Amino acid sequence: MLKCRTLMPIAAVAIFLGVIMAAGVAAAQDGPAKKFTETVTTKAGEKISFDMVLIPAGNFRMGSPANEAGRKDDEGPRHEVRVDNFYFCTTETTIELFMAYYQETVSAKRDFISTQQEQKQTDKADSKVDAITGPTPVYGDMTMGYENQHPAMGMTWHNAVTFCRWLSKNTGKTYRLPTEAEWEYACRAGTTKAFGAVSDPEKLKEYAWFDKTADSETSVVGKKKSNAWGLYDILGNVREWVYDFYSPDAYKQTAAKAPAVNPKGPDTGQVHAARGGDYSCPAEELRCASRAFEEKWWRSGDPQIPKSKWWLPEMDIIGFRVACSVEKSK
Repeated sequence: MLKCRTLMPIAAVAIFLGVIMAAGVAAAQDGPAKKFTETVTTKAGEKISFDMVLIPAGNFRMGSPANEAGRKDDEGPRHEVRVDNFYFCTTETTIELFMAYYQETVSAKRDFISTQQEQKQTDKADSKVDAITGPTPVYGDMTMGYENQHPAMGMTWHNAVTFCRWLSKNTGKTYRLPTEAEWEYACRAGTTKAFGAVSDPEKLKEYAWFDKTADSETSVVGKKKSNAWGLYDILGNVREWVYDFYSPDAYKQTAAKAPAVNPKGPDTGQVHAARGGDYSCPAEELRCASRAFEEKWWRSGDPQIPKSKWWLPEMDIIGFRVACSVEKSK
């Protein structure tokens, strides 16, 4: 009995320590997960997975310094920006995943470019219905001869946004395009270097597909080195749509705020911004601060009059990657 009495306190202490350790682990896991794998199940039963990483909240200087090689006027003035936590896909959206969306939502309805006001009304109506009205059949081959793990390409901004609605409905999470500020913040990954991971264009070859490394075409996603936050092909391969309307003077509006908190760009505009450069670009167009936007020639491959609001046929230089909002703690 004496021996049993000696062991009982030891067992009790062990249980107590176990509870304390478990509580410590739970405390360490408070807050959003560092990463997660999303799996989409198509109507045909196929499962397609992709990885999302947490981009931690923080402040950064958006834009480029006046002495940065390749700098353009629309990259300034540099200004302080605050970005909240969000998740970002480690790769650009692939043909495989985009094709699943296309096959489930394609519509035979002729649907052309509309005015901003008409588009807002359409978007508002679409958000209230259970079914997602997707793109019309693409003119030509949507894959442009590329394989499933290459980035999806040739979609308009509106098409990319509709894809995000479909993905949100499929998964129950809030997927969207990143804002221009979120994109640049994630690209920089805590650095002030021109290319985020590196400053030297020669070393950029290890991280990006551009005119010095690509063979005049896109490449399978995730084959180069990632940046410090686990993002592959954030520079090069294809340009990436962001949420914001493009304006050459956008930064003048946000620079007056100190800092600008989660800016979303101008309220109105004619075209949307794209970031990151593509496989055909010189290194200077792959800088974190470099800005691009939809140009008229992007629609030159569309023979329809008026032009489709869904497709940029034969444009294998533009794609996107998805962001996911982090739910606020209640």
